[in-house]
Amino acid sequence: MSTDAAPSTAPLRLEWLANPQRRPAGLRLHIGEQPPEAWATLLTDPALRELCAALPCALATASPPDDATLAEPTATGLIALPDAQLQHAPVDFPAQVAANQWVSGAWYQQPPAKPAAAQAASRARALQLVQLVSADADTHEIEAVLRQDATLSYHLLRVVNSVALGGRREITSFAQAILLLGRQQLRRWLHLMLFAARDDDPRSAMLGAHVTLRARSMELLAEACGLDRAAQDLAFMAGMFSLLGTLFGQPLPQVLATVTLPDDLRRALLQREGVLGQQLGVVEAAEAPGDGAQLSTDLATLGVPTVSFNRLRLQAALWALQMTQASAP
Repeated sequence: MSTDAAPSTAPLRLEWLANPQRRPAGLRLHIGEQPPEAWATLLTDPALRELCAALPCALATASPPDDATLAEPTATGLIALPDAQLQHAPVDFPAQVAANQWVSGAWYQQPPAKPAAAQAASRARALQLVQLVSADADTHEIEAVLRQDATLSYHLLRVVNSVALGGRREITSFAQAILLLGRQQLRRWLHLMLFAARDDDPRSAMLGAHVTLRARSMELLAEACGLDRAAQDLAFMAGMFSLLGTLFGQPLPQVLATVTLPDDLRRALLQREGVLGQQLGVVEAAEAPGDGAQLSTDLATLGVPTVSFNRLRLQAALWALQMTQASAP
């Protein structure tokens, strides 16, 4: 692949911001200490304009842009959001948050409180369903498990109807869903349901947005690397499964011990080995604070220009927002 037209462009880091109800309410874009010309490609990207129209987006930089540079972000819809206007919650969500204030930080990635029996059973069933669909189990066997969980069934059909088919026709049974979507796509919606927002888990809305952004970024990165559809689907699964330990509050190897996975996926998840492991490492690095130098090097190793990576991250955020809204209770 070709190299970046603008070598000074830094990898983009996206950070979800929560409202007082602990739901995604905004997105913060970090590009580090970059000169105005390095922002130009990002600020004029159509995906950013669409994202800013969907929810508030703020540019976080060490050196604020001057008035001339701000003209384009203002037209795009990007807002200024100083650190002082945020509540930072690296571990615990604040006890009090003002109505117009946003909360940043990885509080939602901390170990969960002991889940209620119903919550634990529902997520275990969702994981069981992923396994059944992956193993090409009989449709009646899949439906029998779904009938045990009315909430899971409702949310899955809701997402499939509103997103997968775009309202073209209504699916009223899982036999229809399997017939119309196929096992591969049905497995994807089941992955999303694992992390769907739940009233009994205050982390779930933000964690769901985070993992969906990671999974879609993995899929688009695999595409940018020139990999085929099967590899893209596997990359999506890697993004989802990489946070199962966080979801269940257990070490990831312990969670994966109950799941049958392809060897290359398991090695990517547990050892970051292979191309899939490299891709997962890149996306995880894009979520963490830092100057982005190593991330740029890793992207070059994969043959993906930084500009292209930033664009696919914006596209992934749009998709994640759509999924988050569709699965909201």
